[in-house]
Amino acid sequence: MKLSYDKEDIYSKLDEKKFKKVDEFTANYINFLNKAKTEYLCVEEFTKILDKNKFVDINTKSKLEVGDRVYFVNKEKSIFIAVIGKDNLQNGVNIIGAHIDSPRLDLKPMPMYENKGICLLKTQFYGGIKKYQWMSIPLAMYGVVYNEKGEKIKIAIGDEDIEPCFTIADLLPHLAKDQMKANANEFIDPEKMSILFGNIKDKEAKENKVKENVLKILNKKYGIKEIDFARSEISFVPSFKAKYVGIDSSLIGGYGQDDRVCAYSTVQAMLEVLKEEKEIKRTMVAMLVDKEEIGSIGNTSMSTEAFDLFINKIIAKSGKKDVDKLELYYNSKMLSADVSTGVDPVFEEVSDVQNGNILGCGVALEKYTGSGGKYNASDANAKYVSQVMSIFEKNNVAFQLGTLGKIGKGGGGTIAYILANKGVDVIDCGTPVLAMHSPFEITSKFDVYMTYEAYRTFFKS
Repeated sequence: MKLSYDKEDIYSKLDEKKFKKVDEFTANYINFLNKAKTEYLCVEEFTKILDKNKFVDINTKSKLEVGDRVYFVNKEKSIFIAVIGKDNLQNGVNIIGAHIDSPRLDLKPMPMYENKGICLLKTQFYGGIKKYQWMSIPLAMYGVVYNEKGEKIKIAIGDEDIEPCFTIADLLPHLAKDQMKANANEFIDPEKMSILFGNIKDKEAKENKVKENVLKILNKKYGIKEIDFARSEISFVPSFKAKYVGIDSSLIGGYGQDDRVCAYSTVQAMLEVLKEEKEIKRTMVAMLVDKEEIGSIGNTSMSTEAFDLFINKIIAKSGKKDVDKLELYYNSKMLSADVSTGVDPVFEEVSDVQNGNILGCGVALEKYTGSGGKYNASDANAKYVSQVMSIFEKNNVAFQLGTLGKIGKGGGGTIAYILANKGVDVIDCGTPVLAMHSPFEITSKFDVYMTYEAYRTFFKS
């Protein structure tokens, strides 16, 4: 009997049949990444998937029976999903929670201005980014506008080959002597991160000729005016495609893998359980939420009571008037499905490698997050850690035990603490990522598949 613990790579244990499954799953995942670059688009894509699999809006159901499949869309930017099991709700449910927002560049409320014959848009960065990584790369424009009539207008420009893209011009090195003296946090002034938006002048305009021409183009294409920017949520994201990385196609590169890799795996895991099981024992719940990257604040975040509203609807429509929601939470089990840091072989000095996540060795299971002395951490208790590990071990799910780097080098958190505060047993469980929060994040396709396998086995437990 071997008593010591060593991480093992997944590839060496895969047979040809399982390897094919990995490739099929990750090819579909890459396709999803290229379609769902904002939280709005994520909700749209997931709703399409759910509708095809006989899920319905919970508001259309007057009564819920065992086996019913329902979802609840919250303000178009988050979605809660459930499959009703035969066990008493009072005994708790199995929850997997992920977030679908990612770092990006949003527009300020009134963003448009003209300077030196160029029309530009002022941005406000969203989430934690290294600002220099967003300079001089091709960007796509996505968003929604609600005009004065309350009509919703969708905007999508920059990802199709026939469309123009956008960018922020960085200062050329020949003139960047003073810029290069500043530290990394300061040498890109966020107020100078303006999108290049147009250069042709309107011959009839008396002033701001380029701006007027751009506004005419927007009005013709979308029927909007400058004031409508204040009625919009418009973001700029990388316009390049997600794709396999490496000569062996072992890695996946793409924007927004934090945390859409876990969100996608959660939905696919739930659908697979429905194919495998004739009857669902314990109610399955998925929450795919917004605003995690800026502190989980707001009515589409995990902090909103909209999730409580969803649970209340499940209890009421199931006819279980005697179910205490607080006791339901107390008896529930959850995986906080968020990505974790992978040990970067080039910068391994910031990682405690013994407690780090190695790409290709499985889904990351993290007892606690936070920083320093576990500050702002959600710290799972030993009994629950053991329960989750046992589920994975019995089902041959490759997992590794990790932390978010060396003490004092940084840290981070997830939505885990929010459900933990309700009494739910929670542990963080997600895909290791390199270059997290960059425009092109990197995962192992084997870890992505094993994330899906972890969620599938958890839902069935």
